[in-house]
Amino acid sequence: MNPGHRVGLIFAVLGAVGFSFKAILIKLAYPYGVDAITLLALRMGMSLPFFIALGWQDQRRRQPAPLTGRDVLLLLGLGTSGYYLASYLDFLGLHYISAALERLILFAYPTLVVVLSALFLGKPITRRALACIALCYAGIALALAHDLTITGTARDVWIGGSLVFASAVSYALYLMGNGQAVVRLGAARTTAWASTAACVLCLAHFALTRPLGLLVQPAPVLLLAAAMALFSTVLPVWMVSEAMRRLGAGPVSLIGTLGPVITLFLGWLILTEPIGLFQLLGGSLVVAGVVLVGKKA
Repeated sequence: MNPGHRVGLIFAVLGAVGFSFKAILIKLAYPYGVDAITLLALRMGMSLPFFIALGWQDQRRRQPAPLTGRDVLLLLGLGTSGYYLASYLDFLGLHYISAALERLILFAYPTLVVVLSALFLGKPITRRALACIALCYAGIALALAHDLTITGTARDVWIGGSLVFASAVSYALYLMGNGQAVVRLGAARTTAWASTAACVLCLAHFALTRPLGLLVQPAPVLLLAAAMALFSTVLPVWMVSEAMRRLGAGPVSLIGTLGPVITLFLGWLILTEPIGLFQLLGGSLVVAGVVLVGKKA
């Protein structure tokens, strides 16, 4: 393996770890009494300077044509669905369910892309894709059964699971539009300005619904939000981008399947979330379904 590929492999693994760690950091912050939108505003506010810097650097390096009105609307739509709405629903869902279950439900987004592409773009669903989708949702059902056995109320599991599933749908919609934007605008430009739009929307949501004084949180909450911004937002975005440049999208996507496994382990290690047989089987089915649906027939 040449040095470039080795660095790409390291970045892909670290990116998967960083994204997986987000749910753990959120669960660690909630006992301090912070609500979802305040925590999200802190995370995105701390991430905002990075995304602006990324866009500015790309502008200097490539000197692309100015954004058209259509481009601005596309980026705003991507920011709304991919990093604002998906993140907000995810943060809300983590009030109710375990970090491991959250990651498994979110991880099913490739199957949702297949379904939504069939509904809105007329792309047929093959028998193989249907089998993969069935595998994923059988795995999620097993993981839900595990959480139902350890939680105090089934209502919490269903509410949290529904919120996180809605987050996965929102992220799948983002991915469907992201491909079009990347072709037209480039990956760095799309990531930078769609993420900037999402950050501004999160901060506006906070400003319209919460007193500004809520941004003054206990030191542990601020540290967790900073860790979320740096290690679960900024660095993973950059690392995955660099890994894709060195390895290609296919290998990086496969390495990303480590996500649910990492979250399962971290939830057990840090949050003392119990691991059961149903959860292990469910996680295996979800990962298998996503890997298979991502492969070409």
